[in-house]
Amino acid sequence: MRATVLERFPAGAPRGSWPAEECAARLRAEGRPATVVMDLKSDAFLVVVPARDEECGT
Repeated sequence: MRATVLERFPAGAPRGSWPAEECAARLRAEGRPATVVMDLKSDAFLVVVPARDEECGT
């Protein structure tokens, strides 16, 4: 699956704070299919949407 990263949040957010999930929820409320994934290499949560064909260069 190809995806476009819209936002990046460090994994060390304060307890009870979920900024990546809150951002994805706002985007979903606007009709965008946003999800949150964990990038283990950078220790960050990424808010992503599926890439459109023209964004992938195909």
